[in-house]
Amino acid sequence: MNNMPLVIEPEQLEQKLGHDGLLVVDLCKPETFAKGHIPGAVHLDYAQIVRLDRPRMGLLPDATSLSNIFSSIGLTPKTQVVAYDDEGGGRAARFLWTLDTVGHKTASLLDGGLFSWTNEGHSLEITAHHPAQSKYAVNITDAPLASRDYILSHLNDPGVVLWDSRSALEYSGKKKFAERGGHIPGALNIDWLDVMDRSRNMRLKTAMDLRTLLEGKGITRDKTVITYCQTHHRSALTYFVLKVLGYPNIKGYPGSWSDWGNSPDTPIEV
Repeated sequence: MNNMPLVIEPEQLEQKLGHDGLLVVDLCKPETFAKGHIPGAVHLDYAQIVRLDRPRMGLLPDATSLSNIFSSIGLTPKTQVVAYDDEGGGRAARFLWTLDTVGHKTASLLDGGLFSWTNEGHSLEITAHHPAQSKYAVNITDAPLASRDYILSHLNDPGVVLWDSRSALEYSGKKKFAERGGHIPGALNIDWLDVMDRSRNMRLKTAMDLRTLLEGKGITRDKTVITYCQTHHRSALTYFVLKVLGYPNIKGYPGSWSDWGNSPDTPIEV
């Protein structure tokens, strides 16, 4: 199958359903999947692709765990993946970011996810599919990853910019979900909701609008951009936005503020 664009429209996906080499991965809530999903889609529980080490959450599972998870849904290195969810793209984008960490090259996001698919008249089914298990050998690469130590070593680097994808209240420290509130020093705040177009069934905003939004804040292509939120769920979508826009150097911070804000010796701003 020819590689699909990073962002695919419902009508484009509908034409490809049933083709060899295509795997549609549903990251909706289980009860939503049971009520109706894209024909042929395989359900993947979001909890399977994140690791918890309380109070740190949203960590990247180890290579063995990822290998088992990917193999269980029949994924192969040549599979064309299309991921979607029922919340605007956060869970689907976290799966796509995880695929980036293992070097999987062919993966797309259904623009608008279940919202665009159902609201624009595309069919659903209730049959659950269980593909034949594959053997997907995982090797994790550091390129899409930013650790706490990496960020600490680049706090004063003018070539690195941090994109805090949380709400303004979380960014300011007025609302906190960790031991400490605030944000990583120097981080720029654009709420992940601001990359979505609610008037178009939760699709991403146009590339022009997204570039204007980011560049207006100083998030430019010449910098290494690190995205984070509370756990690297919301910021997985903003990472994906950067990828769609062709930013050459992008990283996501697994664990995000649940890691930074629960560490006693990390610097913070409020």
